[in-house]
Amino acid sequence: MAEIRAVPLAHKFPWSPSSDVGRSCILVSMGGKNIMLDCGMHMGFNDERRFPDFSYITDSGRSLTEHLDCVIISHFHLDHCGALPYFSEMCGYDGPIFMTHPTKAICPILLEDYRKITVDRKGEQNFFTSQMIKDCMKKVVTVNLHQAVKVDPDLEIKAYYAGHVLGAAMFQVKVHHQSIVYTIGVCYSRSAWIDKCRPDLLITESTYATTIRDSKRCRERDFLKKISECMERDGKVSKQHTSHPCPVDSLTASGPDPSVCSGKSSGAVYLTRDILASSPHSPHSHSYTLHTRERMNLLHPIYFSAGLTEKANHYYKLFISWTNQNIKNTFVQRNMFEFKHIKPFDRSYIDNPGPMVVFATPGMLHAGLSLQIFKKWAEDEKNMLIMPGYCVAGTVGHKILSGHKKIEIDKKMVTVRLSVQYMSFSAHADAKGIMQLIRQADPANVMLVHGEAAKMDFLRQKIMQEFGVHCYMPANGEMVSIATKPMISVDVSRSLLKRTQEQIHSPLAKKLCPVRGSATMSGLLVMRNEVRSLNTPEN
Repeated sequence: MAEIRAVPLAHKFPWSPSSDVGRSCILVSMGGKNIMLDCGMHMGFNDERRFPDFSYITDSGRSLTEHLDCVIISHFHLDHCGALPYFSEMCGYDGPIFMTHPTKAICPILLEDYRKITVDRKGEQNFFTSQMIKDCMKKVVTVNLHQAVKVDPDLEIKAYYAGHVLGAAMFQVKVHHQSIVYTIGVCYSRSAWIDKCRPDLLITESTYATTIRDSKRCRERDFLKKISECMERDGKVSKQHTSHPCPVDSLTASGPDPSVCSGKSSGAVYLTRDILASSPHSPHSHSYTLHTRERMNLLHPIYFSAGLTEKANHYYKLFISWTNQNIKNTFVQRNMFEFKHIKPFDRSYIDNPGPMVVFATPGMLHAGLSLQIFKKWAEDEKNMLIMPGYCVAGTVGHKILSGHKKIEIDKKMVTVRLSVQYMSFSAHADAKGIMQLIRQADPANVMLVHGEAAKMDFLRQKIMQEFGVHCYMPANGEMVSIATKPMISVDVSRSLLKRTQEQIHSPLAKKLCPVRGSATMSGLLVMRNEVRSLNTPEN
């Protein structure tokens, strides 16, 4: 019987958890084809552990190019594409790399920005160069949404809109009758949609496996309330956003709307801007909005990371077709990145007296402006740090969220006295979104990755209970083997098809199978001149 094999490729250390967030890289084998899904970097390490363990491939005795048929990159976040230049230019992979047009445009910017921090500032060795990034990008083949791309006569891939960030995509991979769907970072909404393709295996993230988010309105209200309270006590607010120092990492597919799909920076920046710019006499103003605006009173400065406006504006214009209709309409009228009350931040402002709000990168505080601000403001209890999303283990952000009161940074101990608030503006799907995706795709098996083991196991049990499918959560380096049923094409008579349809829509069928609404088609199989047909016995 045919099978599909999938294994997460992360470094195999004795202490390594069974599942992880960061360094996403999965090897899938089916129908004699080998596909690598993402090639990410772990932001919590500064040595060889930052990269996936490619020895699983090289131990086969063949080169990477001989073993792999293609590499697919889901989106431009570094935990999904950060190891790509290392893999292609230092490990020697010379095959095709597939990603969407926005991902190809933004990916090298993030890679170069992180290279500068790692090599030029920290002086680390054994890291890829600027030329390696350029050479790696030459191997990239871009794909359009819903475009069926033939990698070879037997291997086909198709991209679906995923939300999450600009250019992010879910990928369906087909080899003959076998198929998988890979989705990381999906934000399930009306826009993030996939066919009811019924794959043999759905591989999905589980970063927020046990989370059901509050409504957009509640999160907006809480966010503004926290800022107002901090400024009332003469404190400073550092709102972290993105998972990387480069400002374009905040680009979102749904645009500057602080909803589940908006991302961690643009939504919060625009929400704050709109509060400050709103008219007290506007019929569309909400009471909490006016109250917050009145208390903030435009007296205290609000800043964002320098470089965000020009880079974000450029890429929104370049890939306007990837955004929602609101953004398209806005760009016709004005530059949506012109802020009247929010200014670019200069590092010299850190020691300025009095309240201020700063939207700083990166969100995990592993480098850059956000880390510099934290070191300066951490010991003042009047100040506040707002963490908008998940932080991978090993980063300063993860230690802060874990409740550490003393953190070693650059060989110095920092005492944490400021208020720490976790307020999710993440673009990852919550548990409800993951369940909606499974219901829509209707897979035969599910594999959970990109999450914490305990939370993943809770979601795994729920998936098996609700959908009646096998659900796996393999450890790093552990292979999952799934048997797939062969597909045989047959012609079906009209009389048998009509009878089966009546069975599907009968009250008894709906009662017995309310989720799938399906029924088994049974009849007499006849083969004549190598043509198979299924018919009712009487015909």
